[in-house]
Amino acid sequence: MCGIVGIVGHSPVNQQIYDALTVLQHRGQDAAGIVTCHEGELFLRKQNGLVRDVFQHRHMLALKGNIGIGHVRYPTAGCDSASEAQPFFVNSPYGICLGHNGNLTNASELAEVLIREDRRHLNTSSDSEVLLNVLASELSQAGSPRASVADIFSALQAVYRRCRGGFAVVAMIVGHGLVGFRDPHGIRPLVLGKREHADGSEYMLASESVALDMLGFTRVRDVAPGEAVFIDEQGRLYAQQCAPAGTSTPCIFEYVYFARPDSIIDNISVHKARLRMGDLLAEKIRRIWPDHDIDVVIPIPDTSRTAAVQVSQLLGIKYREGFVKNRYIGRTFIMPGQEQRAKSVRSKLNVIDLEFRGKNVLLIDDSIVRGTTSAQIIDLAREAGARRVYFASAAPPVRYPNVYGIDMPAASELVASGRTEEEVARIIGADRLIYQDLTDLVHACQHHDSQVHEFDTSCFSGEYVTGDITPSYLARLESERSDQAKEKRRQVHRHSLKAIRAV
Repeated sequence: MCGIVGIVGHSPVNQQIYDALTVLQHRGQDAAGIVTCHEGELFLRKQNGLVRDVFQHRHMLALKGNIGIGHVRYPTAGCDSASEAQPFFVNSPYGICLGHNGNLTNASELAEVLIREDRRHLNTSSDSEVLLNVLASELSQAGSPRASVADIFSALQAVYRRCRGGFAVVAMIVGHGLVGFRDPHGIRPLVLGKREHADGSEYMLASESVALDMLGFTRVRDVAPGEAVFIDEQGRLYAQQCAPAGTSTPCIFEYVYFARPDSIIDNISVHKARLRMGDLLAEKIRRIWPDHDIDVVIPIPDTSRTAAVQVSQLLGIKYREGFVKNRYIGRTFIMPGQEQRAKSVRSKLNVIDLEFRGKNVLLIDDSIVRGTTSAQIIDLAREAGARRVYFASAAPPVRYPNVYGIDMPAASELVASGRTEEEVARIIGADRLIYQDLTDLVHACQHHDSQVHEFDTSCFSGEYVTGDITPSYLARLESERSDQAKEKRRQVHRHSLKAIRAV
């Protein structure tokens, strides 16, 4: 999962993109990058690390121009190299920079065709670089010193014909403007904002509406599934449906975990969706466990707080904050390795003993993915003196890989894969485990003001909305992206660096 932003303004955009990336930092903490354009010259800064660490004062001064894009990344494929930080750039045609959130499910096939037939060179194994080169190859068909708006949309139509998967993209074409487009199912989010300036309209594209809010942009609408928008350097907006829109099925995990609660995605409030998740989870607990002996409801910060408050209120049980979070530790779910995730939990959370001692505690979390974090948190609760520790998830069991840009590639690493709730409870050490029902989760995320009636629930249901996911694809994905495969690549990378230093 990544965060993207693009701005076309009438004044320098460097600080605005930086500020937008800071509020999208929760979407990726592995690397960050900004590229701007001024009088046909590009200015790029990208590196591994948090936004605040990647961009120093001297870097910000160098990022000149009234148009630019930014990106924050977490490593879906487990790459540690700064060369895979985004935005990516190709110099032909025109000069194109691109930031991408999601995953192309046919990236390997596309890479082969790009090298063999399009005569494109790929520097990395990133599907984002593949996507950039597909766009560049198609845009080169224009064959003129300057592409028209029709040429740009024609190229994007070809991109849609060639690329499959879940993706939201911002791309800057030097001397032309800013492009944004979204996959035909709307799996990954992209929202359009507008702000008036003395010299005319300014436009912004971002992964979440919260980035628009903090910069004073008015949320216009979400980019539709299969739609592309183009904003030229003068601030004129063009939009076109470049692929037949399938059923709009945004990723439901955005509402469960990834998105900030103050964001609105596809006209659905993330905060209200999580409130409804709590309501429906409480109803299930009351239905299947009417004689419960829960003394206190405690959320696992931060994402689960909203649901936990609702569970507490509807069950008539005390709500207490039992964990104090160190806000300078990254989100454990999106850390690149199992060992790093495990080590970070105790440095991330500390307990308030008096909220646990001698009590039957119901811990609420947004979801359970690998189970490592849940198990350690339950251990913390027991060490703090809890008599019994019950665990409830605001999401259903995660049993299947996610192939659209979330780091759940290996079924073997998912604690609920092939296991019952009772078996998962034993593994994580809970006295009782309760999962949200999938139908209730979908109901919680629906809203009458939205055009969304279905969601991508593949990690819960095993049903992939793009229709192109085969058992062999999942097997290959697991071999390439499991924690074991990531660690092997890291070792190769370290050995390569040692060899270079020795020379």
